[in-house]
Amino acid sequence: MSRLKLIEGLFRHALGGAMLALVLSASAHAAAPAAEPVAAPTLPPTIVTQVCAGCHGLDGNGTAPANPKLAGQSEQYLMRQLQGFRIKEGGTAAERQNQLMAGFAMMLAPDTMREVAAYYAAQKFRPSAARNKELAVAGQKIYRAGIAAKNIPACSGCHGPSGAGIPVQYPRVGGQYAEYVAAQLVAFRQGTRKNSAPMSAIAARMSDAEISASAEYIAGLR
Repeated sequence: MSRLKLIEGLFRHALGGAMLALVLSASAHAAAPAAEPVAAPTLPPTIVTQVCAGCHGLDGNGTAPANPKLAGQSEQYLMRQLQGFRIKEGGTAAERQNQLMAGFAMMLAPDTMREVAAYYAAQKFRPSAARNKELAVAGQKIYRAGIAAKNIPACSGCHGPSGAGIPVQYPRVGGQYAEYVAAQLVAFRQGTRKNSAPMSAIAARMSDAEISASAEYIAGLR
């Protein structure tokens, strides 16, 4: 065996051991408790490069509209979402339903969750864009003024005029993929996402057309 192949074999063995340690560490922890933000890693954690980046990109902006942009989102908010995918003690259903994310969230130890959240929170956000001008104009009215006849409040009341949100409480939505925003509103309406009672109540009163319009405007919001 050449020296180069020997070094390569040792590296692969060490990396495999590191991933095994990550899973074993996760099984020894319960759901992550609330914690103070941690310093963002200078380099992406191993779990980000080997798992998360596949859907969300190494910089948290991703390329597939079905997956959310995570870059620049509040660290505490990202933590809450990861925790929301976990099945609770006693087998209680998770607050968010996604088989892929549930599998990842269940294997992450609390400290690893915090590292992932801190890393993506520190990345530079690259906003999406609206593609349908007519639909975006209709969505602008809903976002800014709501729909009084259906008791739907203005989105800007919680997420801000520019969609920047209020860190920890309400996420930044401006510049998020329209497809992802629409899918989450539908999930709130159907009850498959249950981690915000206000959003569930609001989405329950929105039609498909209103959801599509709102999502399109949000995608181009700055």
